[in-house]
Amino acid sequence: MITGSMCRAARALVEISRSRLAAASHVEEAVIEAFERKIGVPSDAAISALETALETFGAVFIPEEGANGAGVRLKFSRSVTRRLSTLEGEGGPAASDEVP
Repeated sequence: MITGSMCRAARALVEISRSRLAAASHVEEAVIEAFERKIGVPSDAAISALETALETFGAVFIPEEGANGAGVRLKFSRSVTRRLSTLEGEGGPAASDEVP
């Protein structure tokens, strides 16, 4: 589950407002603000809805692994997405990936 700080950071990364996140997640804007400001903790269902909506906008949540803390990042930048699209189209039609 994400924290309020991760929610705020993800919102900043994907460049959306609280009101847009509220509309996408069906969680009240005041609840999101309280969560991000560490004033309140929404229900597990609301946190899950926020996480799903932020992932739809392009955020990726990184779980805590040992000494490495949890975090958030973007899926891909626009330039990486363009380059991947170009590379996928090179070399003709794709063949079966099965190895005998």
